[in-house]
Order: sequence, then structure tokens, then C-alpha cells
Amino acid sequence: MLTQEHFKKADRASREAAIGGLLMEYGFLTRDTIGESRCSRPIDLLCIGNRRRQVLFTAAYHGMEWITTLVMLRFLDELCFSVLHGQSICGIRAGVFLNQRGLAVVPCVNPDGVEIQINGAKAAGEYKDTVITASGGDTSRWQANAAGVDINHNFDADSERLRELERKHGYSAPSPTRYGGAYPESEPESRTIASYCRTGNISHALAFHSQGEEIYWSFGSYKEPEALNMAKEMSRVSGYRVSEPEGLAAGGGFKDWFVEKFRRPAFTIEVGKGENPLQAEELDSIYSSLREMLVLALVL
Repeated sequence: MLTQEHFKKADRASREAAIGGLLMEYGFLTRDTIGESRCSRPIDLLCIGNRRRQVLFTAAYHGMEWITTLVMLRFLDELCFSVLHGQSICGIRAGVFLNQRGLAVVPCVNPDGVEIQINGAKAAGEYKDTVITASGGDTSRWQANAAGVDINHNFDADSERLRELERKHGYSAPSPTRYGGAYPESEPESRTIASYCRTGNISHALAFHSQGEEIYWSFGSYKEPEALNMAKEMSRVSGYRVSEPEGLAAGGGFKDWFVEKFRRPAFTIEVGKGENPLQAEELDSIYSSLREMLVLALVL
């Protein structure tokens, strides 16, 4: 298994070290590059089990929310270890289920945003001036991609209403957060995730954000009992609250787009509590609350 050193940072170099360690340790785990960010950083997909039918976990849509990347890598490590040794997690033999329905993980949807938040505007390359202008030189609160577009406002779900709200609140140009871009899927990061979902292999999907310890499950007219029951089960084992977002938090997001496009369950999981960015020292506590939820999400 990986060591604690692998879970102290979430920048690209640290992710590469952790993913490399996972691939070396577990020969049945696969890695594909399914797209690139604005700054040509790879968007990785890690898969285990059946690739014809999968559950999709996605994380780090926002620069400050890189703790979710560490959660994904930590879970993959424990899951693969349990499969390799025929063990259970939280009393569940996940390896048995993975033959029927695999797991696909995108640990960092927005690698540019994470790099900018951690290392500053210089990490934006040719977009450096855009980031400096939008942030006023302070990238500590940076959530968007290198072009100043909030990836979780860039999916085609009730987009016209959301754009009106964005403009009303002053988000009409590249910004550290909440600017949805010129049009849905204008950004390579959102196009990458949407394209993978359009393969038709995804039974249900989870998008991990921070913070609030909440589970969002519905969107618009989509209020299927199956999805609500899944959310309640995940709430039961984690203590997270089943909620519905409002205002600028509703529409334009991956979860919203997935349920509207495919009429299948999808969930936004707001991990941890506090002020973003949550720190790596909080990972153990956050992960402890999430372990059983993550396993259940595979088998529900």
C-alpha cells in the first residue's frame, strides 16, 4: 500500500508519484489519459474491474478542493489492496462486485486549477496574465481552470438560468470562481468528462467536492426513488446530510448534467467541514467517514 507521504500533497508531481505507486503495486489497475487541460496537463482515468459497466468517481473540479483527489487515491489504494488479498472493506467483498460493475476514477478533473491554487499564477503558463487579472494576484482562493472558467458551471444543465444568475452576481468574465464560460462544454476539462460518460458505460456517477458533509442527489424534474434511496444509504453510513443545492450552486454542474442527460443516478458529495482548502492533515478523519459510503457506491 502507499505510505502517508503519498497523501500529503495533491499537485501534479505528487499525483504522479502516488499513481505510479498504485500501478506498480497493482497490475490489474489501469491508467488512461482521456483528455488534457487548457495547459495540456493530462486528465487521468484509473480503472479496476469490468470496463463495460462502471461506476464513475470524479474529483477536484475546483482548485481549492484538491483534498478530494487524495480521498480518491486513498480509496483506490485500499480497494486494490483488498482485491489483491481477497479481503473485505467495511464487511463488503468489493472484489466480487467489480467483476460485474467496475470502477472508473478521475482523481483530478481540473489539474490546472489545482496547480494554480497551490503554486500560483505561474502554473497557468500562457494563461498567467488571465489568472493574475482575475485574481488580483492572489490565487489562494482559486477554483476555476486556467482560463478562469468554473468547470462545475460549464456543463449543459439549465445553463441559461445559471448564466443570468452569474451575471446578476457579477460573474461575467474570467474569475477565480462561478464564471461558467462562453457556452456549455467550452472547456476541455468538462468536454473530457462528458465525452467519457457518452460512451454509455456509466451506471451512476459521483462528483466529489469540499466542503459541508452533504449529499446532493436530484436535479430539476429528476427525483427518482432509486436515487433518493441510494443517497439515504450513503447518508446513513457516513453521517452526511441529504440536501438540495440552491441559487448559484444549482445548475451547470456535472451531477446536474448527468442526471438530466442520462436519467440515471448521480451525486455530488461535499466532503469534510471547514474552510477550503481543507488540509492534508484532515484526510484521515474525512476518509474514515467516507470509507463505507465509497464501498456502498460501488455495490448499490
